[in-house]
Amino acid sequence: MKKIKLPDGTPIYCLKSAEAVVLDDHIKGYFNHGISIEEEDVVFDIGANIGVFGLRASQEYNNIEIHCFEPVPQIFEVLNCNVKLSLNPQFYAYQMGLGSKNDQISFTYFPNSPALSTSNPELWEKDPKAFQKAVRGSIKNSPESFWWAFLIPGFIIPLIAWYLKKGKKTINCKVTTLSEVIKSKKINKIDLLKMDCEGHEWEVIKGIEDQDWSKIKSIVMEVHNIDNRANKVENILKEKGFNKITLEKEKALENTNLVNIYALR
Repeated sequence: MKKIKLPDGTPIYCLKSAEAVVLDDHIKGYFNHGISIEEEDVVFDIGANIGVFGLRASQEYNNIEIHCFEPVPQIFEVLNCNVKLSLNPQFYAYQMGLGSKNDQISFTYFPNSPALSTSNPELWEKDPKAFQKAVRGSIKNSPESFWWAFLIPGFIIPLIAWYLKKGKKTINCKVTTLSEVIKSKKINKIDLLKMDCEGHEWEVIKGIEDQDWSKIKSIVMEVHNIDNRANKVENILKEKGFNKITLEKEKALENTNLVNIYALR
């Protein structure tokens, strides 16, 4: 773990400096298509990673409640440090994943690229070139501070992708359901449900009981569009009362099967 400063001087703990900067740049894209948060809102961040979203929200708002979920111990340790760094007494971190039931499941942890850690590594393995496409797109659409990224020749991309996946580890982590958390924490509303859980989003949705859907005001989530999953998620959201739904592919990931979904009531 190291402590760095983001481009605007904000201090943050991280595992990989470059990844922290990329994550910080990435969260700006969550506030599209009507998605917003305000003072006194309650935010759930599933797949919070090191907590960049929560740290920025705590920096922006004086009274905001944030619940972050990160199952991988090595990443959670950094998240917890950023919770303390935020000085937000309503910023909570939980070392667990969310899914369709209470369980223990295996996560694949990538030490060289922690943000890609997943419980569904087969989503990348089904298409051997998919990971390289994601790396290529990310480099092409890097933050401005990464000006040097544009100088990387294309033939180096496979080597970078190999390095990022090198040394992967399997870790068993606790998983519960969103409805179980809502019940145990006595949550009355979720103004923004943010999901970036590397392929586990379908299981999270299945873990939301009928009576809890009405508590959720807005959703922004990344979906691995395997077997038409994005449209399946869209249909469920429509059934649950979301009447403004937008599906969008990020420029950096336009050659992958990743789709962002924005949903509002």
